[in-house]
Amino acid sequence: MKVVSIKEPFATLIKEKKKYIETRSWKTNYRGDLYIHASGKTLAKEFINEKVLELIENLDMNYGKIICKANLVDCVLMDKDFIYKIQKNPQEYYCGLYEEGRYAWILEDIEPIAPIEAKGKLNIWNYDI
Repeated sequence: MKVVSIKEPFATLIKEKKKYIETRSWKTNYRGDLYIHASGKTLAKEFINEKVLELIENLDMNYGKIICKANLVDCVLMDKDFIYKIQKNPQEYYCGLYEEGRYAWILEDIEPIAPIEAKGKLNIWNYDI
């Protein structure tokens, strides 16, 4: 299975269907099923805004586990127009780093799964069951 590691709390926000776009500095040509791994590391609190803190209130974090499956349907190079459209959805906007030249990975059909312990890796990686 193809997997991407995402730092908490953002992996759990995807699992909880509160975040549908993963923002990255790099693009991917991969499309299809993509499992979301909650990295063993968390972002420093100074990088998590109040809106995100409200979204994760009462949610358990899932460090070091594959926690859901999604369909990666597109990878969009962000420009001013794309960012302007995302700003109209404040919840999504506050859950990512939206800057020109970065990439938006569009996720659909998110399905939580029974957590699978796994050590994360960089880029999209393969996990053999």
